[in-house]
Amino acid sequence: MKKLSISLFCLLLVAIIGCQPTETTISQTGLLADSGMVVSAHPLASDVGLEILKNGGNAVEAAIAVQFALAVTHPSAGNLGGGGFMVIRLKDGSSYTLDFREAAPLKAHRDMYLSDSGTVVDQLSIDGHLASGVPGSVDGMIKAYEKFGQMDWAKLVQPSIDLALNGFALTKKEAAGLNNNQEKFKSLNTVAPDFLLGDWKAGDKVVYTDLGHTLERIRDQKRAGFYEGKTADDIVSEMERGSGIISYEDLKTYQSKWRDPIFGYYKGYKVISMPPPSSGGVALLQLLGIVEDFPLNTLGWQNDETIHAIVEAERRVYADRATYLGDPDFTKVPVKELVDHTYLTERMSNFNPKIATPSDSVAAGSIQYYESDETTHFSVVDKFGNAVSVTTTLNGGYGSKVVVSGSGFILNNEMDDFSVKPGVPNMFGLIGGEANSIQPKKRMLSSMTPTIVEKDNELFMVVGTPGGSTIITSVFQVILNVIDHNMGMQEAVEVPRFHSQWLPDVVVYENGRIDSLALQKLEDRGHQFNTTGSIGRVDAILVRKDGKLEGGADPRGDDAASGY
Repeated sequence: MKKLSISLFCLLLVAIIGCQPTETTISQTGLLADSGMVVSAHPLASDVGLEILKNGGNAVEAAIAVQFALAVTHPSAGNLGGGGFMVIRLKDGSSYTLDFREAAPLKAHRDMYLSDSGTVVDQLSIDGHLASGVPGSVDGMIKAYEKFGQMDWAKLVQPSIDLALNGFALTKKEAAGLNNNQEKFKSLNTVAPDFLLGDWKAGDKVVYTDLGHTLERIRDQKRAGFYEGKTADDIVSEMERGSGIISYEDLKTYQSKWRDPIFGYYKGYKVISMPPPSSGGVALLQLLGIVEDFPLNTLGWQNDETIHAIVEAERRVYADRATYLGDPDFTKVPVKELVDHTYLTERMSNFNPKIATPSDSVAAGSIQYYESDETTHFSVVDKFGNAVSVTTTLNGGYGSKVVVSGSGFILNNEMDDFSVKPGVPNMFGLIGGEANSIQPKKRMLSSMTPTIVEKDNELFMVVGTPGGSTIITSVFQVILNVIDHNMGMQEAVEVPRFHSQWLPDVVVYENGRIDSLALQKLEDRGHQFNTTGSIGRVDAILVRKDGKLEGGADPRGDDAASGY
């Protein structure tokens, strides 16, 4: 099995996760609200969702409006040309999960990124037209609306149209993101995306005319405004000019899917998350199940023993992820077995509290039966008590860097989330196997982990994050911060995080944010460490004991909470 070197892995994390330093002063309390709240990656998008809530819309309708607003204001990850997952919990306790993950085009095949000699062609699954799967976001929003929408559809889309056509001011981070990708925008596009090109500065006004008109078509024609007509013509023409493979038939036949949520319990809290083809829900429940027997609250937050136990759990769970998880429509995924308490106990049977387990000695568990920061997450709670957790993505920052000429949106590079070649790591360093090999119409495995937590049958927390392979561990740690370490939502989101994932055998932590004594004790156990600027950008909402909603908006990005 080919391993990604530690140094290369860390360079990739810096590129994907970002290198902004985290905050040195931790906020104790986030924004509080009595009735409704939206927390997202951009203040304008959060405000759009809040207005929907104030005007009587429900959490699903607000989420739809936020999704379209982020496609305008946060183009590195917000999207029309990508996909994602939605977890819904209604006020009556019923829950739903919507899979609007991208799918492999009909012309895709398992060896499409390999040379004649069988080696992986560098960057082919990451940059350019061939890296894109069939987009699912628009279909997903329409499916969600058809099931839960009551407001006029046009009112949910119009705010994003206004943002695109009237323009808005770039933040410092957004200007830097556009500047850092200028060369790829120029080299990878068949028609220069002039509206993205320039020497951008914070406060510069951007107007996205073609995107605004695409959104108008979606407003007026719903699904047909994207998967048929001018937008479809523009996508297919773009593919033909750039040697991509998405066809009219791919667009016509794509369908998002309602799936059964995955449930689990941690210390009496019910955890509702996303099933495969997201690996996030399964992995999260595995991690929580493993550490439930450890006295983390007694050991203390970021104590060396706490970190040791968490890292040991993570390396075993990511080994399972590589072997067993994939699209359930194409492969048998043993979800029940993977989250079984007896199985998880066995997975930790060789745990040594004094010594790190080398990752090359960790394999997937034995079961008998027959995954950038440039994702984005948002959380919504309405005055009725409904909650929505959505994680959506283009995969890498600005996806494939390909802009659909004439329609003004960026396409994803999600094909890299397949196992391009089993045993070879993707851009996040994740190893995959046959379960996640490329097949036409198959959905690629994801780490996205939109999650909702209940306490005593009542809504307790809505949480999720971007971050590629670090998504799962970030959501995991935030939940532990609240339940085991008694933090409020904003504090739980802001405090430092760390990440490990089986291979490569290294723990990455936010620069200068683990106590030096704890770090030395962990190194003495055999753990290897490296640093990065920041890990994840969690956006979450907590229902406090007094009934108020507390927003946790991650200062690692431009994230903002809006509430009333």
